[in-house]
Amino acid sequence: MIYTNLPHTDIEVSKICLGTMTWGNQNTEAEGHEQINFAVDKGINFLDTAELYPIPAHKDRYAATEKIIGNWFKKNGNREDIVLASKIAGKAEMSKFIRTTGFTRESIIEAVEGSLGRLQTDYIDLYQLHWPDRSTNYFGQRGFTNDITDYWEDNIHQVLETLRDLIREGKIRHVGVSNETPWGMMRFLEESKVHGTLPRTITVQNPYSLLNRLFEVGMSEISAREQVGLLAYSPLGFGALSGKYLGDRMPEGSRLALFPNYSRYVGATAVEATKKYYELAQANGLTLAQMSLAFVNSRSFVTSTIIGATTLRQLEENIGSIDVTLSDDILKEIEAIQNLIPNPAP
Repeated sequence: MIYTNLPHTDIEVSKICLGTMTWGNQNTEAEGHEQINFAVDKGINFLDTAELYPIPAHKDRYAATEKIIGNWFKKNGNREDIVLASKIAGKAEMSKFIRTTGFTRESIIEAVEGSLGRLQTDYIDLYQLHWPDRSTNYFGQRGFTNDITDYWEDNIHQVLETLRDLIREGKIRHVGVSNETPWGMMRFLEESKVHGTLPRTITVQNPYSLLNRLFEVGMSEISAREQVGLLAYSPLGFGALSGKYLGDRMPEGSRLALFPNYSRYVGATAVEATKKYYELAQANGLTLAQMSLAFVNSRSFVTSTIIGATTLRQLEENIGSIDVTLSDDILKEIEAIQNLIPNPAP
């Protein structure tokens, strides 16, 4: 395993982070524990979860994933060996069964206390805002609608004040954002720079893959100049970059078979690009999944790549990407495909 540090900290994390959003729905608790054990044996020390998980969000399964992780900590007693990240759900139709108040002080405190209880821990290493409180382009929206007449009033200062107080209480250690835009990222950084007691945002968890490289457009410069690390999620595009959906296949038990509305990465142009990446991988003796993950792993702005799997076979292949180094020729071919079919699945 390769290790990096969470930016601006001495916290060492594995370059590959174990994502957990299938546990409690597609995976049982026993399977979730089996995945953690396997990942830890392979050198992974970084887990990412959220109060919203498992996905798709549903009130009957609320926070089941955090409970599964908490039971693993209780059984193994090695909380200090794991860097743990979780998230507060934003305001949206899909999360209204959790709360409808957005990121108020009371909501953030409630969310943190709830996660701590379910995770059976005294602290969360990295606490993240799952998506912006405001209306903007995230979750597959290509462009900003310019409709800034929504309900939102800039509350970023108050959010950071609340997170600062939770840090002082020892309940969280550091803060990050997710599904964020360049404007939002700079607003968070601005507040912590102007008001020195407010915590600095050290990570951003956004989608990044061969099918969606929009992070490179505006966010990568912020990442480099401000040292905000990307925690890349959906590096396989909901499994599309495993190649399992090519040829109009629909494997039984796959995410798309179970949840057809998760079609973000299998539109016509995305499938066309996936075919080209698959052919490139095959021509170089690689699986499409490992080539796709190795590409993400190699980006300088990526602190850790969040992988997920429903089987140990998938998990082993995904973790094995850390041993794959892409040649200059392969990287040039990847760029040629990106130039031909740029970002088909934002």
